[in-house]
Amino acid sequence: LLHPGKATAGLNYCPFKSFCFSYSTVFQNQDVPPSNCSLYKKPFLEYYEETPLLVAVLTYMGYGILTIFGYLRDFLRHWNIEKCHVAREREEQKDFVPLYQDFENFYTRNLYMRIRDNWNRPICSVPGAKMDVMERVSHDYNWTFEHTGKVVKDVINMGSYNYLGFAENTGACADAAVECTKKYGAGVSSTRSEIGNLDIHEELEQLVARFLGVESSMAFGMGFATNSMNIPALTGKGCLILSDELNHASLVLGARLSGSTIRVFKHNNMQSLEKLLRDAIVNGQPRTHRPWKKILILVEGIYSMEGSIVRLPEVIALKKRYKAYLYLDEAHSIGALGPNGRGVVDYFGLDPKDVDIMMGTFTKSFGAAGGYIGGKKELIDYLRWHSHSALYATSMSPPVAQQIITSMKIIMGEDGTTLGSQLSENTTYFRRKLHEMGFILYGNDDSPVVPLMLYMPAKIGAFGREMLKRNIGTVVVGFPATPIIESRARFCVSAAHTREMLDTALQAISEVGDLLQLKYSRHEQPLPSLAWMSEESLLQD
Repeated sequence: LLHPGKATAGLNYCPFKSFCFSYSTVFQNQDVPPSNCSLYKKPFLEYYEETPLLVAVLTYMGYGILTIFGYLRDFLRHWNIEKCHVAREREEQKDFVPLYQDFENFYTRNLYMRIRDNWNRPICSVPGAKMDVMERVSHDYNWTFEHTGKVVKDVINMGSYNYLGFAENTGACADAAVECTKKYGAGVSSTRSEIGNLDIHEELEQLVARFLGVESSMAFGMGFATNSMNIPALTGKGCLILSDELNHASLVLGARLSGSTIRVFKHNNMQSLEKLLRDAIVNGQPRTHRPWKKILILVEGIYSMEGSIVRLPEVIALKKRYKAYLYLDEAHSIGALGPNGRGVVDYFGLDPKDVDIMMGTFTKSFGAAGGYIGGKKELIDYLRWHSHSALYATSMSPPVAQQIITSMKIIMGEDGTTLGSQLSENTTYFRRKLHEMGFILYGNDDSPVVPLMLYMPAKIGAFGREMLKRNIGTVVVGFPATPIIESRARFCVSAAHTREMLDTALQAISEVGDLLQLKYSRHEQPLPSLAWMSEESLLQD
């Protein structure tokens, strides 16, 4: 009935029972007890189809060959047979502690450099549904680039996090930001705790709290720092942080800076999380076995490399059962999920009060910059005087704050307009078409982040170049950002994409998929259709 790989539900209880409950799941080697199905209100589908064995073998061989040639080229560089562009120590500084570790930079020198032209491409327009890309060439195998002076016009943008299409230089948001700049200027030149607290900042925080359904909120000028500078204010020595293995670098850095003990659970695996919670309660702190001062669970709403959505109802259930705290990073999910665009909490129909710390960024769905934290008033008041990002960072730029206010009011419908469900429709259409073409996709059906698996290292660069030839801008990702055999292209669907744009992109993806032989999927038909079949029809089949 189902493919015997990672795309099947690991149900040890009954091969058909998962389809009888109101919530069906398809997870990578994860058991989903039927008792948890009652926590969900609608079908929830995630894909992790197993890598074909031949593809995995060829991928390892590809990296092996590149590594062998890399060592050969390093040998030639050492004897000045091949010109070396790598930063090296001066001869007179050899006795100092080395600044450059050759082995650590091996991947950069010999693997990444071969396909470096796929990243850091300069654009010279608004990063909307379409964009203009500056053409560049390299005469030394991607060590340096030169601009040709030409511009590639109207490239369909399938890589930016412009989920709701607010990253534009025209329209209500842009007009409001211009007027705000005339009134306040571009910068504040002070911190919030000194003389950088403007009325527009107060208005923004009140609006964010209302949007999230929490008592209070606080805005920060940088999304990365919202995590990395606030987690250390919330936990410290004697506290335990339980972090998903695929959490963003900002969460990882914040956890490390806090000085707390960190333990990692398998991605979106509730059995792994519960085991860590049980061990923490039973054993307490190492050596002393005293109870932990706090136990904080760190998760994301949408994981930007996997396209997966956190199993929030189960996380909240575990958090309540073991008296832990929950920190939810909604950088990619706020605005992009839920019937009201209010993130993963809205998507699952949960109570915002069940999440202790609600974090998100304004850099994606709102087309602006910065981040926020929402929760109880006591929490926000505490952070105002203990967060490094609040005390030492310059206040958010006024036109940026106005961009957020205007876009958020549009999402809430307070400006008299309705945003509609264009993003959801585009996401469903785009994913369904790619499935039908035979590509292996990762992630949730409702996630606007769509990873398409490439696997082999040579196909990473080839895919990005071939797509740009067809006027499609994409993001390709490889090791070490992903597991070594799971290189991928990552598409980000936007509400600004028209059906014509999506069809153009899909046609180009199909052409390149045939050219590079990327249609690895062994499913004869899209898997989600099985979730809607009754138990009787499954048994008959």
